[in-house]
Amino acid sequence: MIKKTLYDWKINLQDISLIVYDFDGVMTDNTVILSEDGKESVTVNRSDGMAVAIFREMGIRQLILTREKNDIVSARARKLDLPVLKGIEQKASILRRYCRENKIALKRTVFIGNELNDVDAMRIVGFALCPQDAYAEAKVAAKFILPVNGGKGVVRELLNHIVGK
Repeated sequence: MIKKTLYDWKINLQDISLIVYDFDGVMTDNTVILSEDGKESVTVNRSDGMAVAIFREMGIRQLILTREKNDIVSARARKLDLPVLKGIEQKASILRRYCRENKIALKRTVFIGNELNDVDAMRIVGFALCPQDAYAEAKVAAKFILPVNGGKGVVRELLNHIVGK
């Protein structure tokens, strides 16, 4: 099955209440640099940071929802001024609860994931997306595939599509 790219489909800003991002493989390129003392480092894309800020100015809520437990996720979330739920094994059930508690319809939610543990959450939202280099399971669950790899401006690419640039 060949998926259409995001450009074959239009997301209207007024249809979105929440954008949820997985962290590794979406906001990063899924690579971890490990030092001798066990400290981890990742690379992120500054354009994604700008896109997060613009989405915030547009009034769209955003959330990082990740299985990762490392404090590096919290550091990035603080920098972006985003709420984060980390160490989450069952993303779909947590996302359902988050949306219920915040009165957000799942059909008005975007979820961007790249890995097997994102698939259940991708299946319950209105707009399931993945980066171009996502694993096969996520590509099958995605309605559309973004034309960039994880960590290479995924959030910015979504913004550009929504605002028509």
